[in-house]
Parts: sequence; structure tokens; C-alpha cells
Amino acid sequence: MMVIRPIARGDLPGLMTLAGHAGVGMTSLPLNEERLARRISRAELSFAGELDRADQGYVFVLEDSETGAVAGICAVEAAVGLKEPWYNYRVGTIVHASEELGVYTRHETLFLSNDHTGCTELCSLFLSPDYRLGRNGALLSKSRFLFIAQFRQLFGPLVVAEMRGVSDEQGRSPFWEALGRHFFSMDFAEADYLTGVGEKAFVAELMPKYPVYTDFLSPEAQAVIGATHERTRPALAMLESEGLRYEGYVDIFDAGPTVQSYTGEIRAVKESRECRVEVQDPLPEGPQVEYLLSNTRLAGFRAISASLPVATDCLSLTPAMAAALNVVAGDTVRYVTVAAEGGKQ
Repeated sequence: MMVIRPIARGDLPGLMTLAGHAGVGMTSLPLNEERLARRISRAELSFAGELDRADQGYVFVLEDSETGAVAGICAVEAAVGLKEPWYNYRVGTIVHASEELGVYTRHETLFLSNDHTGCTELCSLFLSPDYRLGRNGALLSKSRFLFIAQFRQLFGPLVVAEMRGVSDEQGRSPFWEALGRHFFSMDFAEADYLTGVGEKAFVAELMPKYPVYTDFLSPEAQAVIGATHERTRPALAMLESEGLRYEGYVDIFDAGPTVQSYTGEIRAVKESRECRVEVQDPLPEGPQVEYLLSNTRLAGFRAISASLPVATDCLSLTPAMAAALNVVAGDTVRYVTVAAEGGKQ
């Protein structure tokens, strides 16, 4: 059975393996053992309730309970930008007009922005290539919404997620080559890595402070503004199915889109419910629904996906499912359908 749980110190080797598979462009999962070990420590303190909101970062792993393998990772940053600036570009428009000359032109521009300061960020979503099947991707991505719904007091009113932008197999980004390289004098992969290991001060020091006219960028760079890396499109589709949308913000390095939604309007947050558990084997006969389920604990959070009889005032689980969630008969779980009614996972 596949189970979502909080990350632990013993997961570091598995996390390093995932980071090696992730490649260039995933700044929150750098291939740096010291940095990842610190992140695990911060996550443990977050789950223990020992950090201020500005420092809280909740990291989860997808574990194969049969083998103990770490199959994936996902995370939620409680509030970005409260201690270190959180940058992106806001895509805007500037109009140049002269009635006397009969000239009217509109230009797309990029404004350096800290507009998402204090927002909750979904990040670090990565599923091992060996486990990209069935409901694993949906469980890994959407389990975070059950956690947010259960502990709303920990998170901001707006949830954002940065999608990886376009780059080739060698890690070259058309947007970076047209813009960032002129100010940083380094390869995209190096700049991306430095932000991933926490060296962010150089962004404020070196980025242009005035609007960038995209007309001055190469056609290749203009074409990828707001575009998502092909490997990240399934993750984007998953978030869009929950109501997150692109609202004109892009990454400053590769121009990948940032999607966002008010926390209470996210489908799995809005529609998830709590109910009592019954433990039965076999499960009652009748129509079944694909559910995401979690217990209601902070440090002991667990989540699974399962096909179950339609929930009423209680939810029937097998003993194996109850054990995976660490609940017993009479306990409370939070649940929601994997997909919106009539929608896709």
C-alpha cells in the first residue's frame, strides 16, 4: 500500500535518490545532502509545532509500505517571503500612445514582484519514475490539500505553486539565455542550484529593478513565458483540476508559470469532510468511490487513496487501510473524492 507520511531523518538516502532523478529546474529539491538534511530537520520541528510561521515547512514522503521505499516527495511552505524575499515576475502591459502622431502601441512587460509574500506555497512535488502509475500521482499531490484543510490555521489565505519552466536536456533555458545570463554571468543550472540551497541574496543584488520589455527578448524566450516543462505538465493538470490557475506570474529564471487559488476555493479543501471510521473485512458490497483519506493528526499525519463504499455518516475501511492511517474503529478521518464529480484525476 502507498502511504503519505511526514518525512523523517532516515529518509535522507531516499530523498537524495529522488533529487538525482529530478534534474535541473526543481529548486526546492537540490542534490545537496547537507541542504536536504537541514530541510528534514526543519520539517520535523514544524510538525512538532516548534517553529514560527515564517519558518514552517511541512515535507511529506510517499512510502511503499511493502518495501519501505521512498517513492515520492511533496511539501507545503506555510508562508513564503516573511524572512527572505520571494521573487517572481508579474506579466503586465505598458501602453505608449500619442494622439498627435497617431501612435498607439501595447508592450508586454515583466515587473519584479514580491506580491506573494505571506502566501502558502505547494512545492517539491516529485514522484519516482518507477512509481508513476495508478493513483500515486494524485495521492502525492492532493494529500497536501487534506493536510491544509485539517490545519487551516497554519496556512495563508492564498495558495501558490511554481511550475518548472522550459529547459532542454542539457539544462539550458531559452528565457535565462535571453535575460538572466546578462545580469548573472552564470549558467541557468548554477543559478537555479544556488537558489535551491538558500543563496538568494544575489537575486535582489543583480536582477534589473525596472520593467523588462519582452519585445527585447529573443522569440524563443518570448515563446516560453508562462510555459511549463513537459515533465511538469501532469502536475500542473492535477493542480488545475483542483482550481489553481495561472494569473500572470512567472519564475524569474525560467519563466515557468505560478498558479494560485484562494485556500478555501481549492476543490479538495472546500469539499473534504470528516467522518467516523468503521473497520470491516470484507467491505460492504455496493457502489464504490475513489477517495483520498487522511487521519486528523499533525505530527502523525497519514494519507492513503482507496476504493470504498460511498461515505454516509461513517466510512468503512479494511484493517490494512486503518493500520496505514493509524486509526481504529470510532476514530475520525478526513476524506474527499480523488477527482471532482465528472472530472479526471
